[in-house]
Amino acid sequence: MAINRRGFLKVVSAIGASSLVGGQKKALAVEDFSGYPDRYGILTDLTLCIGRNCRKCEAACNKENKLPPPKVPLEDNSVFDSIRRTDAQNYTVVNRFPNPEPGGPPVYVKHQCRHCDEPACASACLVSAFRKTPEGPVVYNKKICIGCRYCMTACPFYVPAYEYDNPFSPGVRKCTMCYESRTSKGRVPACMEACPLQVMTFGKRSELIELARKKITDHPDRYINHIYGEHEVGGTSWLYISGVPFEKLGFPTDLGTKPYPELTRGFLSMISAVLVIGPVLLGGLYMSTRRRGEVDADEETIPEQEEDQP
Repeated sequence: MAINRRGFLKVVSAIGASSLVGGQKKALAVEDFSGYPDRYGILTDLTLCIGRNCRKCEAACNKENKLPPPKVPLEDNSVFDSIRRTDAQNYTVVNRFPNPEPGGPPVYVKHQCRHCDEPACASACLVSAFRKTPEGPVVYNKKICIGCRYCMTACPFYVPAYEYDNPFSPGVRKCTMCYESRTSKGRVPACMEACPLQVMTFGKRSELIELARKKITDHPDRYINHIYGEHEVGGTSWLYISGVPFEKLGFPTDLGTKPYPELTRGFLSMISAVLVIGPVLLGGLYMSTRRRGEVDADEETIPEQEEDQP
């Protein structure tokens, strides 16, 4: 593919700017994050969610975040015929899964950002548009986002969504646990407040884990012995307990217990060097190609000398 001088300089300028961002990455990454001891979280008891004819958590989330109402009306249960993911218009969704126990009721699962203790989205972001707050939620700053969408690739739960239908100022969208309007002010998230059956419990993460363990110990016939989010990817602020194995409910169970930033530390440390060396190599390649083109052009314009006549 041919590239002219103007186009080449634009590419080099963009890469050069990125190299500056990459140079700051070591200071801005969360790979050394050790956790806030008093951070908050939410424990979701999947044995309590009714899902059908409810989805009040979805409606409350959309209203709180000034999003359009759910496309499928709350009373329309056809929405459960397929598994949905969160998107730029829906920060939380409820999905239905069949119960593996014969005759058992279906299981409804609320899906939203898990607010990882060491977020992969924050580690992958070149400009630190994502950050883990001391209160627990992982929040996003659209003003500094450059739209690279690395966060979408990095998230192990496939949560961040891009505003593809916003041509003027697109950004990344996800649940923030109602940080600005609620949790930073000591109020519970809108989805939890709207839930009629108290499926969710808000509190300090350490206390939620104790509560979950007590429920599992007191009712071993009701719950499996697993608190999802206690150790997955280093721990999350959104926790789950269930009566059905999590792999049967669409939860990724092969994530390991290491925080994702630990797995990408080596790669991220290389970004700055690669982006600094890249423009130099491209510059040399361009100048060499340009010089060869000039020589070829000169040769084509030199008229052939006429042979001397005897």
